[in-house]
Amino acid sequence: MTLSSLLLLLFAVFSSAGGQIMLKHGMRTAAAAVERGGGSLAARAATTPWVVVGLAVFAVSALAWMTTLARVPLSIAYPFNALGYLLIVLAGSILLDERTSVWTWAGSLLVVVGLVTVFAGQRN
Repeated sequence: MTLSSLLLLLFAVFSSAGGQIMLKHGMRTAAAAVERGGGSLAARAATTPWVVVGLAVFAVSALAWMTTLARVPLSIAYPFNALGYLLIVLAGSILLDERTSVWTWAGSLLVVVGLVTVFAGQRN
């Protein structure tokens, strides 16, 4: 895998995770607005800036992912989605104040070990 392909893959994973965090924050905001003032959750979500930007970032990540798949074997690219899982757990805990258990962190560590194992196996 070339450096440019690796960077593109990492961009796709990080932007996907970022988009998911933005969507979660935006949907939390939209749901709170519906609880306070009523209305449709879909309508509130469609007008919540975090949701709109999150969808745009997620769309960019999808384009980056498709470009990655044109360059990198799926057996290498797909395990990197595990990195996205770790980023989302970490950001959810830090940025969104979501509670995470020791089991969540232990499982996340196993995911990272799996990712490192797949990547190391490709380098030989």
